[in-house]
Amino acid sequence: MQNDTNKRVAYFYHPQIGRYHYGKEHPMKPKRIAMAHNLIVNYGLYRNLDVYMNRQASLKEMEKFHEPEYLQYLSQFTSVRSQIVNEYQHYNQQPNITHFTSHIYNEFDLLDYNIPHTHEPIETNNNYPQPNSFRVGDSTDNPSFPGLYDFCQLSAGGSIDAAHVLISQDAEIAINYSGGLHHAKKREASGFCYVNDIVIAILELLRVHQRVLYVDIDVHHGDGVEEAFLLTNRVMTCSFHQYGDDFFPGSGDIDSYGEGLGRYHALNIPLKIGMNDETFTEIFQKIITQVMDIYRPEAVVLQCGADSLCHDRLGGYNLSTKGHGACVEFMIKYSVPILVLGGGGYTIQNVARCWAYETGLCLNKKIDAPIPTSEIYYEYYAPDYKLHFPIKQNVENKNKKEELQRIVEKIYGYLKSIEPAPGISFHDLPQPFYPEINVEEEINPDQRYEQTLNQFEGSNYEEGNEILVDPSNGFSIHRRE
Repeated sequence: MQNDTNKRVAYFYHPQIGRYHYGKEHPMKPKRIAMAHNLIVNYGLYRNLDVYMNRQASLKEMEKFHEPEYLQYLSQFTSVRSQIVNEYQHYNQQPNITHFTSHIYNEFDLLDYNIPHTHEPIETNNNYPQPNSFRVGDSTDNPSFPGLYDFCQLSAGGSIDAAHVLISQDAEIAINYSGGLHHAKKREASGFCYVNDIVIAILELLRVHQRVLYVDIDVHHGDGVEEAFLLTNRVMTCSFHQYGDDFFPGSGDIDSYGEGLGRYHALNIPLKIGMNDETFTEIFQKIITQVMDIYRPEAVVLQCGADSLCHDRLGGYNLSTKGHGACVEFMIKYSVPILVLGGGGYTIQNVARCWAYETGLCLNKKIDAPIPTSEIYYEYYAPDYKLHFPIKQNVENKNKKEELQRIVEKIYGYLKSIEPAPGISFHDLPQPFYPEINVEEEINPDQRYEQTLNQFEGSNYEEGNEILVDPSNGFSIHRRE
């Protein structure tokens, strides 16, 4: 383990991501990603980040895990924005047609030179299977909404490209808070998740790395990721989650540990309500230390679902941002590439606080200052306007020391049964960064565009926190200072 204070950190974000809406009463609010981003900017953390803009994952990329029929069904849920872009691009390709002018882009906040649009037309026959076969729109959990497919593309595209910057060694840590949607299955939606960006990103990492460790600190079991890699020893999944009393998704018992070659490579740490900072960090560090020593992964994917925080609308833990962040801090001390993703989190102001704080930890900075007054979501952080919120008092921690010790001993037993650092051959050579897009064809090399972060976001940030955007660098928005 090493603590490298100069690790290069890549950060992925798209200004449209916070505008998608699951529905007024739905607990999942993509707006929390925009709120976290604004804190990252207003605390000045961006100055030490390499900032990239999420692109939309292609159909081909998402088909590496999901079935084409399922993606075809999702593709009907596009936004007005996508329809305008598709029409604009279609007319631009026709000779002597100029009536689709650039003001249409401006009206929809579509800066064409900044947002290469990769939404692909998908062949359709309108003979879709019944919606309930894919669990999209059949319940309040997984509604269909305008822009659903675009949202999934941006989430997956960010995670794929975050994996790419790690593969290309352009960063030691890569962050995509719009990713981490760990419940999605191969052909069905689950738990607010439609496309499993985590699985797709891990598949990218496996093209280069022999062993990948997936660690999940969301309050819910990372069932979709575990299921995808249940039969392989090239991925170890390690999920710390609330379990019992019919808590969603109901899976993740300690006696579920993988099958076939993947036997003992799916580690589940089932926990009870009331989990506090001290207890959580202790069991996390004990187990992860053994995992890293025995399995020795070449890359790590860390899902940082913030529904494990105190005061969450759905979770039952009593963790502070510092307790949650201690897990991130512990993981990044290892000298392996790490992909940091978002996940759950349903008290949105606390999610934003947590992810901003953990971005600081990735930069070896522990921010503790009050919420900047220039923050456009400032009133969300009332009444104290502090980054760190108090946990609940007089909450019983149902996790007894003896029970946790039995869990640790059982996990240790599983780890003793696996082959240490298995030698695995692989033949799939890595592809170049952004394999589906020729950036040079997308941008006129004779024309250089620059804009401030204010112009790029269309938001009001603290004066001085401006980033020069140079789209001629592909999808890179800002290089660390």
